[in-house]
Amino acid sequence: MNRQTLRVSDVIDNSPLSALQIRVLLLCFLVVVLDGFDTAAIGYIAPELVRDWGIERAQLAPAFAAGLFGMLVGSVGFGPVADRRGRKLVLLLSLLIVALGTLACAFAPNIEVLTVLRFFTGIGLGGVLPNAITLSSEYSPARRRMLLVTLSYSGFTLGLALGGWVAAMLLPLVGWKGLLLCGGLAPLVLLPALWLALPESICFMAGKPALVERLRAILERIGGSRDWVAVELLGDEPRGQARSPVSSLFTDGRALRTLMLWLTFFCCLFVFYLLTSWLPTILRDSGYALGQTARIAAMLPFGGVVGGIAMAMLMDRVGANRVLPPLCLAAAVALALTGTQLGHATALLLMVFVVGFTLTGALNNLSILAATFYPTHARATGVAWALSAGRAGSIIGSSLGAWLFAAAGGLQLFFLWIAVPVLLASLALFAMTLTRSRAAQMA
Repeated sequence: MNRQTLRVSDVIDNSPLSALQIRVLLLCFLVVVLDGFDTAAIGYIAPELVRDWGIERAQLAPAFAAGLFGMLVGSVGFGPVADRRGRKLVLLLSLLIVALGTLACAFAPNIEVLTVLRFFTGIGLGGVLPNAITLSSEYSPARRRMLLVTLSYSGFTLGLALGGWVAAMLLPLVGWKGLLLCGGLAPLVLLPALWLALPESICFMAGKPALVERLRAILERIGGSRDWVAVELLGDEPRGQARSPVSSLFTDGRALRTLMLWLTFFCCLFVFYLLTSWLPTILRDSGYALGQTARIAAMLPFGGVVGGIAMAMLMDRVGANRVLPPLCLAAAVALALTGTQLGHATALLLMVFVVGFTLTGALNNLSILAATFYPTHARATGVAWALSAGRAGSIIGSSLGAWLFAAAGGLQLFFLWIAVPVLLASLALFAMTLTRSRAAQMA
């Protein structure tokens, strides 16, 4: 830092947490709550669709996969657009797509139409999460970044859990169509507030002459000073470097870490979305009542909220490299043990909570860790493409749920089988940690 230049991230890191930053985190929290609710809605209404439309359980697989494939398309497509055009614009557009798609799903007459509409909705869902994470990360000071962004990101897993609680209350009263109407109207109500109150990313605005006055006004509200009025405001990357967001994922020693990050996302989201999509239906077919099924399934994301926050506080103290690999290993063990508690509703509920605490807690912070890997001009792309690798896993996981359940021959073996991908993810995280340590020693 000198008299001529100032990095905007230094203002964030060296200033107390301002009301503007808290507003950004809260708005991103609300956005991802709705994102999580609409993502999980199809899983919670699945048993009712089977009964209402008289279809087989396996016929739901295309609808599950269509939504997740839409998320993959949205993540891959919207990530580079956000790095070029701004996080806020893409976030609002994505949320509008989610709202319209979910409302349309409420009027779907059959599984074929619902499948097409879930793909459209998924495109929006794929653009919401990476941009909300990126915005939260860029407005959070480094000293508390993991905790603050996790608190904001925990809205996603809270939204997943909220879907279960709301489903347990509303499905008997208004049916699956009423639940989807609630999920579509809520984003429409939030959009005007986001347009007026959510600022653009300061890292995105840095170095862009057309946005300099808006940037200075925001920094004044954060830092409470006008000292930088006469200086040039810079982003986090050096001048003159390549501006291709995609190529930056594989340069400067990032290639192996990027691939290990993608593998971890793939394996964890394979299992997470398999459980999110199929656990309510599997439990229902195993004799659990509708409300009991929703409450047990909701423990998966709810445990993730608690685990994500607890682990973020720990990571701010000891670092992500010491927390995430063993946490993912613990998730594999918890999954393997879940199958032993199937005959006891309370014990099963607690075990699903532990799975959520470990697996979903790791996923919450893994997304935030991805935001710290990449420079500003590639950050939204890095997060979005890592999530896209996870979306590929989620598509396969949700599609194979019915087959895996049948092939395993019972729920105990089913849970043992799905512990294997999470074990592989923990090994990838250990490899990523070793790679990062060697890179730091060579720097």
